[in-house]
Amino acid sequence: MHPKTIEKLIEVLSKLPTVGPRTATRFVFYLIKLPQEKIDELIEAIKELKSSVKICSSCFNPFEDSDQNLCSICRDGSRDKTLLCIVEKETDLITIERTKKYKGLYLILGGTINIKKRDGIRVKELKEKIKNNKFQEIIIALNPTTEGEATRLFIERELKPFNIKITHLGKGLPVGGEVEYADSDTLSSALESRK
Repeated sequence: MHPKTIEKLIEVLSKLPTVGPRTATRFVFYLIKLPQEKIDELIEAIKELKSSVKICSSCFNPFEDSDQNLCSICRDGSRDKTLLCIVEKETDLITIERTKKYKGLYLILGGTINIKKRDGIRVKELKEKIKNNKFQEIIIALNPTTEGEATRLFIERELKPFNIKITHLGKGLPVGGEVEYADSDTLSSALESRK
């Protein structure tokens, strides 16, 4: 049994995505060995993250600009305002942007649904965004996993009344793969062959 302080930090770190108790334990023992200035640097970086980074009021992308409510993508006048790409998470948006093939707007859902749970994603915000814009096409760029497919079908049903063309990424992404880990060529192909 570890001391109470170690157990508490293991419990806190275990709540991070993809970090289980074993990995959290390794992190804690790594942190114990760090010199105090490195710990202070980590603490300061976390504090700065919380104080400097804002969430875009339109697409929910994190950005750093204290005078704005919109990220640089949403402020960019050259973006195609008739296209909306729906992604699960921030890293998916970044990956699609790196392809330089997509020039529309985004909305980060903030997760996926499963068969039992249909809440926790930004469906209400998505509908509001569609009502307030003149989109001609909505691209659902979710991972080809069971949860991603269930979410895509759910969103398609929810958006049907809007009578807007809805497409999703085409060939190129393997079933069970993730957008975040796709290379630029594969993702470009999936964007171009959307259905």
